[in-house]
Amino acid sequence: MNILDRGFIIVRPKQAFVDWANQQDDEFQIDLDAEPSVYLIEEDFFEVEPIIERHYKMIFECELVAVSDNEEGFPEIKMDVFKEWFSLEVGSTVVDLEE
Repeated sequence: MNILDRGFIIVRPKQAFVDWANQQDDEFQIDLDAEPSVYLIEEDFFEVEPIIERHYKMIFECELVAVSDNEEGFPEIKMDVFKEWFSLEVGSTVVDLEE
């Protein structure tokens, strides 16, 4: 077991993202219980908002691309849309249970 010197952001979809995602492909459907994504970040941070501000565009793009590669159908990547579409949890302890 190793403790990694990394923090994390857990990203869970909100209804606005679920609605958009389900409109992209009839065969690809998700709901609010969809598996969250985990993004590793630097370990040492004291405030959450600067971390979110620094990384939200990349996270938003990753979440959109996971659903569709049609960038013309993407919403404008802005902080207020990001917060409307995703709930976030930030933490600073990552433990690798593998040897």
